[in-house]
Amino acid sequence: MENTKNKIFTNPLFIALVAVFCCALWGSATPFIKIGYSMILPQGNVPSTMLFAGIRFTLAGIITVIIYSIARRTFLVPKKENVGRILTVSCFQTVIQYIFFYVGLANTSGVKGTVASGSSAFFALLIAALVFRQEKLTLKKIVACVLGFAGIVLINLNGLDFTMNFTGDCFVIFSTISSAFSSVLIKKYSKYEDPVTISGYQFIIGGLAMIAVGLALGGNVTFPNAKAVLVLVYLAFLSAIAYSLWGILLKYNAVSKVTVYSFMTPVFGVLLSRLLLSEDSKVAPLNLVITLVLICTGIVMLNYKKDA
Repeated sequence: MENTKNKIFTNPLFIALVAVFCCALWGSATPFIKIGYSMILPQGNVPSTMLFAGIRFTLAGIITVIIYSIARRTFLVPKKENVGRILTVSCFQTVIQYIFFYVGLANTSGVKGTVASGSSAFFALLIAALVFRQEKLTLKKIVACVLGFAGIVLINLNGLDFTMNFTGDCFVIFSTISSAFSSVLIKKYSKYEDPVTISGYQFIIGGLAMIAVGLALGGNVTFPNAKAVLVLVYLAFLSAIAYSLWGILLKYNAVSKVTVYSFMTPVFGVLLSRLLLSEDSKVAPLNLVITLVLICTGIVMLNYKKDA
């Protein structure tokens, strides 16, 4: 039974469908966060933004634990010896990543932030290969990541400049490195604990920490209507579902094979923002097509195997 499960989770088509679904969910976060901010938060208020994110992730963790407990007919509780591992993942995946991300994004453009965030697969590959020795760093993997990153740069080419500031661009890069570390750590710790359990409880711990930081800095969040509450609930649900499924993929597959799909997230972000937001999109259709070709080529390179 376990071998059958492994074959399903390592099937290239299954990986592609689930990973792209996760990226679509993460991509949809961009327009929904903008919608939520316009209704709920004072513009440019970082403490309130952290408080909002903390509420979102705490709710995401609770939803994860409840849904999967019902599905498995047993309450999800981490093993005592894995509490430290979950705390470590929470620090990288939720607390460090999003504190750097929100402060950085407040001090840089959305375009540059998207490009910096798109480098996550690069860092995940380097960390998995050079720090944790989970896989080999090959030329094929490097080229695949270069193609994917080139696609992210291309889709953001209009208005992109190459100057950097520390509390803006560098903070977003630190956030991306933290995210990459979390992917590698989930891969490592899923040997000892169910990845869904890790995802749920790290969200709760990290979310509560962000709530504490937001409140300590004077953050304030109010929900003026039902639409604002629904936006929060959707953002929580997408985090719960996407990170849980992503963790399952990382458990059974090489980090590079999974994280290469993360190059699709900004593409979905651009497409869904264009559909759901009133702001004008400066992305040229040709750039979008070439971006998809570059990203898909990188994905195929990493997942294609010659038949024996």
